[in-house]
Amino acid sequence: MVDGKRLIHISLILIGIFFYNCLSIAMEKPYHHLPDGTFRNPEGSPKRDPNVKWSYKIFNQEKKKLDMTVPKEHVVEREKVLSDLKKYQDDDYVAWIGHATFLIKLGETTIITDPVFSKNAGPLIFGPDRFTEPALKLKEIPKIDLFLLTHNHYDHQDMSTIRKFPYKNAKVLLPLKLSKYFKRYKDVNEMDWYDEIKINDNLKVTFLPAVHWSKRSLTDTNKSLWGNFLIEYNGKKILFTCDTGIGNIYKDIGNNYGPIDLTFINIGAYNFYPIMPYKDKSVYHTNPEEALEIAKNLKSKKVIGMHWGTFVLSLEPIMEPPKRFKAGAEKYGFKNEDVIVYKIGEFESLKKLLNYN
Repeated sequence: MVDGKRLIHISLILIGIFFYNCLSIAMEKPYHHLPDGTFRNPEGSPKRDPNVKWSYKIFNQEKKKLDMTVPKEHVVEREKVLSDLKKYQDDDYVAWIGHATFLIKLGETTIITDPVFSKNAGPLIFGPDRFTEPALKLKEIPKIDLFLLTHNHYDHQDMSTIRKFPYKNAKVLLPLKLSKYFKRYKDVNEMDWYDEIKINDNLKVTFLPAVHWSKRSLTDTNKSLWGNFLIEYNGKKILFTCDTGIGNIYKDIGNNYGPIDLTFINIGAYNFYPIMPYKDKSVYHTNPEEALEIAKNLKSKKVIGMHWGTFVLSLEPIMEPPKRFKAGAEKYGFKNEDVIVYKIGEFESLKKLLNYN
C-alpha cells in the first residue's frame, strides 16, 4: 500500500515536470512563432481589417483606368545595360533589374535579391504581367554568389526563375520553411529573425523582422516566415527591406542596428481603394511617405525606392510612387539627393552611392 502511494506520488511529480517543461518550451518561443506552426508580425504591428473582402472584379475594373504609358527615361537602353555590366565588373555596385530584383556586388561577392525574370507574377500563366522587361535576361546575369529571398509571394519567389537559375552553387539565404523549394541548390540556409550568417571576413548577413505575411496557395497562409536582410560589409550597413508595412519594429531596429548607410524599401503597391476603405493605405506595403518614415526610424543615411514600375499590383498610377518618394524627402529629414530613384537597368558604384573613397 505504501509502495502504491509512493508510486502515485512519483507519477504525479513526473507528470508535473512534463507539463512544466512543455510550458517552458512554449513560453520560450519568440512572439512571432505561433503554437500552430504559423508566424505573425512583430508585437504592436498594424492589422488588416478582417471585414475587408477582396474583389478581383472591382480591381480589374479599376486597373483598366490606369495609364500604362511607360516613360522612355524609366528604362535604360539594353546596350548601355550590357556595357555597364562590363564597366562595373571589378567595382562594388548596385544595379536594378526590376521590381525587387537587384544585383549588389560587394568585393568578391555578387548578391541577387528576390530574382523574378518571368513574364508574370503568378502560378503558370496567371497573375499580373510585367509592363517592363527585366534589365538583363537570366542567362546574362553575372556569376551569383549569394541569393537572398525575403518571402514567398509570387512577385518575389518566382519558381520559373528558381528552376532555371544558372548558379545553383550560390549560397541561398531565406526565411523559415522555404528551403523545400530549393532542393537542387547546394547551400540553402533557412533563417529566423535575428539569425546571423557570416559570408566571409568582410561580409555578414542578419535576417530581421518585416511587417508582412506569406501565402502561395489556399492552405499555406503564414506557414513560412518573411523578413528583411541586413548586409554588413566593410563597416557599411545595407538593409534590404521588402516587402513591409509600417510598424514600431523599425524604431527598435534603428536603435539596435542603425544607423543604416543604405536602405532599400518598397514604395509601390499601396493603393487598393475602393476595395479597401482608405486610399493610398495598405497594411503590408508602405506608401512613399511611410517608406521615408521607416527610413528615418532606421536612421538611414540614404534610401532607394523599389517595388514599383514593373507589375501592376495595386491601383495607384504606375509612375506616381517615385514622384511622391522624391517629393517627401525634405519632410522626413533627407536631402533630395539622398532619396534615390533608379531607372530599370541603372548601375551605380557603391562608393558614389555612399560617398566614400
